[in-house]
Amino acid sequence: MLDIKWIRDNPDVLDEALKKRGADPLAATLLGLDDTRRSVIQRLQDMQSRRNAASKEIGAAMAQKNTELADRLKSEVSSLKDAMPGLEQEDREAVAALEDALSRIPNIPFDDVPEGKNEADNVVKHVVGTRPGWNHPAKEHYEIGEALGYMDFERAAKLSGARFTVLTGPLARLERALGQFMLDLHTMEHGYTEVSSPLMVRDEAMYGTGQLPKFAEDLFRTTDGRWLIPTAEVTLTNLVSAETLEQDKLPLRFTALTPSFRSEAGSAGRDTRGMLRQHQFWKCELVSITDADSSIAEHERMTECAETVLKRLGLHFRTMTLCAGDMGFSARKTYDIEVWLPGQNTYREISSCSVCGDFQGRRMNARYRGKDDKALKFVHTLNGSGTAVGRCLIAVMENYLNEDGSITVPDALLPYMGGLTKIERAA
Repeated sequence: MLDIKWIRDNPDVLDEALKKRGADPLAATLLGLDDTRRSVIQRLQDMQSRRNAASKEIGAAMAQKNTELADRLKSEVSSLKDAMPGLEQEDREAVAALEDALSRIPNIPFDDVPEGKNEADNVVKHVVGTRPGWNHPAKEHYEIGEALGYMDFERAAKLSGARFTVLTGPLARLERALGQFMLDLHTMEHGYTEVSSPLMVRDEAMYGTGQLPKFAEDLFRTTDGRWLIPTAEVTLTNLVSAETLEQDKLPLRFTALTPSFRSEAGSAGRDTRGMLRQHQFWKCELVSITDADSSIAEHERMTECAETVLKRLGLHFRTMTLCAGDMGFSARKTYDIEVWLPGQNTYREISSCSVCGDFQGRRMNARYRGKDDKALKFVHTLNGSGTAVGRCLIAVMENYLNEDGSITVPDALLPYMGGLTKIERAA
């Protein structure tokens, strides 16, 4: 969430940032809501001051035995007392209206974020590796998986409907191996702390990371009012909500391997074949909680951690700097890592690493105490996929496809595969 004091001082900067994101200007609307709030607060304060003053005047009038004046003052105090609850309700409504408006405004992009409207305007940061050179035709993951007999979409649809997948045998193990490999890499080599966190959260947690109130339609809600997490970013980031941390304890780095649940409300007709876009999928999430001075460097570090997953697996990828129009709601800058999929003959996103500044810290009321001035400041947060397990499985299947339809297990996953080096057709 943005600070209304900052908006009041920088209305043109806000509108220019919203324009960069492809959104309409909102500074005048927000300042109007803030003016209303301020006006109500001032009227309430004036009423309270007059009530206090009149109460004192009653005592003075009684001391002078001026009963007429005392009665008039008592009547005034009574009227003020009757009017105050209505004004207090106006105050609550004005505050709620402003906070709701502020909660729906996206974060301000950094100055070095490229301008643009959509993914076509994203900029290549760097490219790693080369595309596989084969003599046999490439195939999409669902062709490979169904031919092997370990990927079943019909049975998944029977169980749950569209956008679900059933994996069996060695493909199920390969998916599990990928998740365990990612967790081990990030905890043992990259310094992240593994967390096992809930898959259902309250409104406050979704609000803290920016999913609510604007993106409720993208989420699944339980019958008792909780939300299924769309990413472990929600739980890992909110671990510090409403807390005050010491700066010398930062950064905090968390990772979790969890299912993620998304309604895919805006993706009708997109990626309907296979398991690229699912309602439920595994993801290894990375979250950093840090201070204002180190958040930009932490962004580069986090992105390198996610890239290492693909490097160890021998997968060709490119890292993109997203343009302002393609960035997520809470981000100030985002790098997307896009892996090469031979079956589609294109790159597809497999990780998105974002630095959010104090945007989420302000929503969560999470602060840190400075080492020198001891002043309280909102924490800075970062999040990234390290990586999306299902999409990584797709990349391994398509890039390690052999001419006979089998899949070679990448060397990095061999310790997790129980001696299996190749996935072949079910007997």
